[in-house]
Amino acid sequence: MSLWLAIVLIVVALLAGAALGFFIARRYMMKYLQENPPVNEQMLTMMMAQMGQKPSQKKVNQMMSAMSKQQATAATKEKAKKEKRNNERKLTNVIFRYISILI
Repeated sequence: MSLWLAIVLIVVALLAGAALGFFIARRYMMKYLQENPPVNEQMLTMMMAQMGQKPSQKKVNQMMSAMSKQQATAATKEKAKKEKRNNERKLTNVIFRYISILI
């Protein structure tokens, strides 16, 4: 019986470690990409030149502003999503406390 328990605990520990590692790595990469965007003006001009367009400074600035605006929108949506999740958790806690008081 103890052998089965040991095997189950090892498997559960491995799965928990893998899940925790995944979420930590995901959070780290999202933070890194937010602080250090992968595309800058020089890369954008090179990409436009490779596509056969003349990379004027106006076009580059327009594309950079559009990309930064998109990143800001995504960050705002992520914050709203986290806030909604936190509010739902708070509401759930309040409901459980109320139920435990009634019981």
